Amino acid sequence: MAHLGSGRRRALAVPVGLALTASLAFLPSVAASAAPLGNTADAATASKAETTGPKLSYVANLNAYATVTAAKKAIERAGGTVVTAHEQIGVIVAHSQNPEFAKQLRAQRGLFVSVGATRTAPLQTVQTTEEGTTQKLSAADAAKAAADTAPGQEPLESNQWDLRAIKADQAHKINDGSPDVTVGIIDTGVDDTHPDLAANFSKEQSANCVGGVPDTSEGAWRPYVDGSDHGTHVAGTIGAPRNGVGVSGVAPGVKLAAIKVSEPGTSLFYTEAVVCGFMFAAEKGIEVTNNSYYVDPWYFNCKTDDDQKALVEALTRASNYAQRKGVLNVAAAGNENFDLAADSIVDDTSPNDTTPTPRTIDPRVCLDVPTQLPGVVTVTATGDKGFKSYYSSFGLGVADVAAPGGDKWQVPATPDANGRVLSTIPGGYGYKQGTSMATPHVAGVAALLKSAHPSATPSQLQAMLKGQATKTACPAQVYDATGVLINATTCASKWGQTGYYGYGVVDALKAVK
Repeated sequence: MAHLGSGRRRALAVPVGLALTASLAFLPSVAASAAPLGNTADAATASKAETTGPKLSYVANLNAYATVTAAKKAIERAGGTVVTAHEQIGVIVAHSQNPEFAKQLRAQRGLFVSVGATRTAPLQTVQTTEEGTTQKLSAADAAKAAADTAPGQEPLESNQWDLRAIKADQAHKINDGSPDVTVGIIDTGVDDTHPDLAANFSKEQSANCVGGVPDTSEGAWRPYVDGSDHGTHVAGTIGAPRNGVGVSGVAPGVKLAAIKVSEPGTSLFYTEAVVCGFMFAAEKGIEVTNNSYYVDPWYFNCKTDDDQKALVEALTRASNYAQRKGVLNVAAAGNENFDLAADSIVDDTSPNDTTPTPRTIDPRVCLDVPTQLPGVVTVTATGDKGFKSYYSSFGLGVADVAAPGGDKWQVPATPDANGRVLSTIPGGYGYKQGTSMATPHVAGVAALLKSAHPSATPSQLQAMLKGQATKTACPAQVYDATGVLINATTCASKWGQTGYYGYGVVDALKAVK
């Protein structure tokens, strides 16, 4: 999944290595104990640190016994400037123009587990997972939908085939969700002034995390003036209120928060911003996060590469910390129609902030993050007919659940006859398709579950999502990217799961019962 709802795709969730999780177990002691500063040769070299290279952003992951103070000094000696330190998880974000910055810090094993550049281009994109561009709802289609609206429905709800596909319309007759539950949308920002979002928006739990430090000033969480409508579309699917204005969300009674992590101009999502997003959600009492993107610039981050390994480490620490604080993280599987359980995948889009170099990767070693991080719910997309959407990535044992993401070839019997997902965008309403659109349906159902079970832990919520999902067998056929029905030979099944749907399609009605 690359761009928010347009041309890129997303990947999946598999365990990260034992060495990674083992290092996390000792993190509470990170700020408490002393550590060596590295050998004297390193210190001498650091005093003459080069500053002639491009200015890049780095994450430095401390080992279990290092102190933040010692690590900061080492960073400064290597020609770096500390941007922020997440002491709870032992991750420091720094900037440097020293071409040898990461290498010099990696040599100080008494301090650092891993150090890596978060980008390959100088400081100035994380990618979203929608497929194609936004189609705006026309006045004629809005009038047609309103004319077809049944009593008790929102004005545009007749076009929301996706709500009916997961029985959200029936769930709303029982429970809309609790305002004590907040879903954090880690994305391109949300337009909280939209009349179909304003009533449910939580400014106190919103921020702009671009650069790695949260900015909570008024409106900082909104999309850039020339920015993407992706986050606002996601927000409406999760929690647009039933207020007689336009559409309804899956959980129209819960609160919505925006955590903006996309760069201006490019809409890229870099590691330091996403780490900040998970940490902010954890500290602000957010119960569920929606992650409809992949972290740039690498579609897959390989643990055999020093830089990419450090990015996986930092993101794993942050997402695990959020989970320990009670946050369930839900993420899109991606829009490349990749089999994430395959032996190999050709990645020809990375790095996406400079010149991509085609490479063949093993998805068990090279992870699509955040969707393949431990404990994250990985979501595939379906269309109105129930088939896997033509673009959706998948994988047996990787996909957790499925939900409506839209598919232009699966045309519903609605007034607009549009197989994409209708939701809020700045200034009105529009249609998008992608695993980016499937993920907020799952986040919405998770919010309904949390509303019904306030004491449930993230792992318990995930178990309920899977256990209540409608079991869906591999189909005989699916649509390809050209709209032709082909045999579904890539769908595997085992252990009560399928590669296309995981444990099944989420069920909002069961969540409120």
